[in-house]
Order: sequence, then C-alpha cells, then structure tokens
Amino acid sequence: MTTRGLASSAVAVVLLFSRAASAQSQYTAQPDSPQWLKDRRYNEGIGIRTGDFELHPGIAGEVGYDSNYFMRSTTPNVANGPPDAPVIPAIEFRITPSLYLSTIGNQRSADAPGATPPTLAFRAGINATYRELIGISSDPVAKLPSNSASDQRNIGGSADFHLDILPSRPLGGALFASYGRAILPNTVNANPDVSFNQDIIGAGADIAIQPNSGTLDWHFGYGFSGTFFEEQAGTPYTNLSNEANMRGRWKFRPRTALIYDAALRWVTYPNQSTIDVPLDASTPVRTRLGLEGLITERFALTAMAGWGASFYDFNPAIPNRPQFDSIIAKAELRWFLAASPGIAAATDLGLSLSSIALGYTRDFQNSYLGSYYTQDRGYLKFYYLFAGRAVVSLEGGVAAIEYPNLFWADGASRHSAFTDTRADAILFGEYRFTNTFGLNSTLRYTANLSSQQIQVNEATAAASASSSNFFAMDWQRFEAYLGLRWFM
Repeated sequence: MTTRGLASSAVAVVLLFSRAASAQSQYTAQPDSPQWLKDRRYNEGIGIRTGDFELHPGIAGEVGYDSNYFMRSTTPNVANGPPDAPVIPAIEFRITPSLYLSTIGNQRSADAPGATPPTLAFRAGINATYRELIGISSDPVAKLPSNSASDQRNIGGSADFHLDILPSRPLGGALFASYGRAILPNTVNANPDVSFNQDIIGAGADIAIQPNSGTLDWHFGYGFSGTFFEEQAGTPYTNLSNEANMRGRWKFRPRTALIYDAALRWVTYPNQSTIDVPLDASTPVRTRLGLEGLITERFALTAMAGWGASFYDFNPAIPNRPQFDSIIAKAELRWFLAASPGIAAATDLGLSLSSIALGYTRDFQNSYLGSYYTQDRGYLKFYYLFAGRAVVSLEGGVAAIEYPNLFWADGASRHSAFTDTRADAILFGEYRFTNTFGLNSTLRYTANLSSQQIQVNEATAAASASSSNFFAMDWQRFEAYLGLRWFM
C-alpha cells in the first residue's frame, strides 16, 4: 500500500471522533464551530423586524489556545505520535459572521393574542468561521514545514433552511435542507497538505398529524444526508444515507406524554472498494418507546428504551461479521431552579429556564474502522440564565466506546474486540453588556483514553511489526477561547 493509502486507511480512526450534524438540526453548526452557533438560546438576540420577518445578524472574534490541534497521541514511534508526528499546541484566531432570517418569532407574535397561526413559517441561516493558527513548540521536529499548524488555516461553516407548512394545524408538514463544511486536520504522516475536510449535505420532509388539539401528534419523515470528503485520502469514506422515520406523542396529562420513535436507514459507501477496510452497506433499524414530562413542578423526566440492529449486507469474505443487535436507551432527569416554564411567574422565567440534568444514553453508530461501535455515555448538564444578561452552560460526560472484532476487507483479522473510554467537558459563559454585545469564553476538554494500537494497513508480516504502521487510539485535547460578539 502507498503512503497515501496509509493515510486513507488511518483516516478511519480519526473520523471516529467527529460526527456529522443531523440534517434536521435547527442549526447545522459543525463540531468545530464556536459554541454559541449550536444553540439558539446563545446565538440570537432581539432581532430586527422587517414586515412579517425578523433578521438576526451577528459577528464574533475570538482568540484561543489549542493544546493538540492535530489530535495526536503522545505514544512514541507510532504513525500519529512523536518523534515524526508530535503534539502541536497552537494559538488560534477565529472570526465568525452569521445571519439568520425567520418569520416572526413567538415573542413578537405574542403581541397579537388570538392571532391565527401563519400558513407558512420558516427559518434560514448561514454562518462561516475563518481560522488562523500559529503553532507553538520548542521541539525542532514540530517546527518543520510538514508539522506547520499555520498551513491549516481554513474556512468552515454551514447553512440551513426549515419550512413549516400549516403549523399548529391538524395536518401539516415541513421541508428542510442543510449544508455544512467541517474542518478536520490530518493526524497521520504529519502532512499539512492532507486533511479530512468534509462537505455534509442534508435534506428531507416531514408530515405531521395533530388531531384533537394536539393531544396526539404523529410525524412521518424522510431524510437524506451525504458526507463527502474533499481530499483523495478521505474519498473512500464518502457515505450516503437515506432514512425513513416515524415519531409520535400522546399527552395523557397536561405536561406528560408517552413518546415513540422509529427509524429505518440505508447507508452506502460508493467509493469503499478503493481501500482494504470493509465498509459494507447496511440497513440499521432503531425503535424506542418511552415517557417524558413533569414529575413535579421542578422535576422532569425523559425515559426511552428500545432495540437497535445494524443489518450489514452479507460479505462472503467475513461470513461471521459482528452485527449490533441489542438494547438502545435514553434517560434524563432534569431539575429546574424554579418552577418549570408555564408554571413560574414571569419574574422567575430566567430561573425556570435554568436547570441541572443527569442523563444516560446507549446507541450504536457505523464506524469507519469497518464495522460499528457501541456507546454507553453518562452525562451531567447545567444551564443557567440570569436576568437575560449572563448565560452559563456546562456539560460533561464519560462514555464507554465498545468495538467488536475488526477485519480487513479480505476477511483477515485486524484487531480483537476492545473498549475505550471517552471523556468530554465543555464550559461556556457569556455576559451581555447590552442586548446586542457580549463577552464570552469557552473551555473544552476531550480525550480518548485507550491502550490500543490499530494496524493502519494490511502489510507483510515483517512490515506490520514496525510500530510506525500502527495508529495509537489515545489522545487528549484542551481548548480555551475568549471572544467578543455583536448580535441582534
């Protein structure tokens, strides 16, 4: 296999740590985007009204530190570790303009009580983030051109559109589309000219049935998503997904409901034959049933459980290929600092939106290593809004990432089953001096704790004994940013 082939195979490991945004997300902010782009509560301000529409422009500047921009291991003499590929800290500058357009929001429509809901309601937005990096290291190898963080300057961003048809009616629907560009640096071979940047396209539709004043609502949807890799090393991992989904809710109390969801997906890799990793097509199935709602005026519970199965296409080279066939689940207990929205007095609304949540999720995902992985994650979330001026959010989690036995495309064994530990934590805070100007800070820690090393190409026995032919799964990364933001 060529050096390019080595990078192409190792990208499978890199991409496990960055997943594409859902096509149905309200904002299609990518994993490497500034934190406020990922949540409307942070992103938008008072807006500018123009007729029946409102505009939310914004621009932000940040300076930050990234302890391991290339997400490399500290394990020596491996493909993604020192001395040839050392950890590179970097100073990072980011500039992020954004613009969102929507029909009049709930706050402004509340000025006209009793008004008939609109026939159409939509939201569209676009944002972009330019990054400039300056590598900082005393290691002479790290200062070589092949390790230059400055060569990783780039622009990522996203755009999305969501149209609601006959909202709040007995029969309605929605159309949505999105585009995102995610910037992922190369972690193998220390080559700044090779990156794993992705273009992610999504589109879909939804039909909503809400008889009896919304006591029951049921949705039937379809979604397409495609992840396209820009560099030749990544193109074998380009994948297409079509999904049919269904979800429903029955309110048997004013603030409590039974909920159900199910999805059938078709996943293909149109270029997978160019590498020696078995990226076979699959038809994953998921179905869950549960309960969500208030237990008391301050406690809310979401609990769902069901079954999932991977259904990989039969591969004669791997007749006993592992398949996921197990329980999937989600559970979350949330405590509001004041009585929940709708119960609290208007003066307590900020606190009623503030909450602490403890949760657990179990699910499976297709893996670029050639199979799937199972994730069991426990997490803690804290969100605090004070007087409309200060926002603080904290989320931390620990997950067990379980991989089954791995194979090469010809059926040879690649690695036995193993389990890694994934840890993550992010703290975001913003103080708004006015309704349109704020100072914010983001601290983020991510790590994959592992003792495993994955062979990156199916070489001869003599070559495979070389440690440089292995990719170490362990890495740690700390990021800190300070920024100013103007928004409407």
